[in-house]
Amino acid sequence: MTTAPARCPYPFHRPAALEQPVELAGIREEPVVPVTLPSGDDALLVTRYQDVRALLVDQRISRNLNRPGAARISKGNSMFQDSRMDPDPPEHTRVRRLVLRAFSPARVEKLRPFIHSTVDELLDTMEAKGGGGPVDLCETLAFPLPIRVITTLLGVPEQDMDRFRGWTDAFLSVSRFTGPEIRAAMQEMSGYIAELIAAKRERPGDDLISDMIRVSDEQDGTLTEYELHWWARLLLLVGYETTATQLAGTVAMLLSHPEQLEKVRADWSLVPQAVEEALRWKLVGSSVSMLRYATEDVELPSGAVVPAGSSVIPAVDSANQDPSVFADPGTFDITRTDPNLTLSLGPHFCIGATLARVQLAIAVEALLRRFPDLQLAVPARDLRRQEGALLEGFLEVPVTW
Repeated sequence: MTTAPARCPYPFHRPAALEQPVELAGIREEPVVPVTLPSGDDALLVTRYQDVRALLVDQRISRNLNRPGAARISKGNSMFQDSRMDPDPPEHTRVRRLVLRAFSPARVEKLRPFIHSTVDELLDTMEAKGGGGPVDLCETLAFPLPIRVITTLLGVPEQDMDRFRGWTDAFLSVSRFTGPEIRAAMQEMSGYIAELIAAKRERPGDDLISDMIRVSDEQDGTLTEYELHWWARLLLLVGYETTATQLAGTVAMLLSHPEQLEKVRADWSLVPQAVEEALRWKLVGSSVSMLRYATEDVELPSGAVVPAGSSVIPAVDSANQDPSVFADPGTFDITRTDPNLTLSLGPHFCIGATLARVQLAIAVEALLRRFPDLQLAVPARDLRRQEGALLEGFLEVPVTW
């Protein structure tokens, strides 16, 4: 008789900011691993690439966590749980199609000149500090860039941009803030977004919120007031912090792997591949935000079964380290071409994936071109991350040049 694997806490701890948790090295020996979340609730972690890939596109694996017995990520923060929004097809598909009509590749492409000019402006400021640093890359580039881009995209007035960082810190808290603090921040942000939508109705502009107000389709209808509010909030929160954390981490990974950095400097066309390898490393954090609920028994390609009624996490962080797909997965190698799963697949594929990739590639290349002697100002092992947050952002990434 076999013994069920012991339940372990998840997310796993990183031994250092740029290193993978040690548990990821051998966890795929079991295709499904029982874990305990920060809330104290139980879930199943699906560990292998092909199994994770199958879960991400399986409609029996629901994002609706407003179910009796569904696990929570955090005790004090309901995060992405909202009983007024249906996160599953067909309703989610209808709403997502409408948002995608407004958030088109053409709109992202139109932002390229703005992204280039914003990066140049931020690097000018960084260079003007003089003395070759040290400066904190998080404060000078990684956080200012995506907040300017996403607020400009949505049509947020420039003077209001800085207010969003505090709101996102609260929304994405697992244990850093109390329940009342989180609710107060979200109430403030919700009030602001409601006022912004009302203003856009009165005076529409060339921005995403105005387009989401205008968008309509014979099949899908229009977005309701609450759907507008929900998507505006989601894009502001997730489009900002995830890109900021990934950008800081991508640069830190390259600077701590000089042989990979030299490949980029010798061939700038490798920048997109460097971005993808950093995405594979899943620098933003664990897969706890991928929490789902199985509405039926689901048999995985490995033969393991996720029972109906289980809370389940497609562990993208583990899948991205699967040696059956990625040769020598523990090595940071920008020449890889196998697709990672960080930005998900299927009905919940990251709606901002193209925008994130464009920002990352433009910023990384511009930074490395401007500062040919750029280096970390501290040993890589001394970099520190946020604790108690859904996204494990870097507290700072000090650099010199």
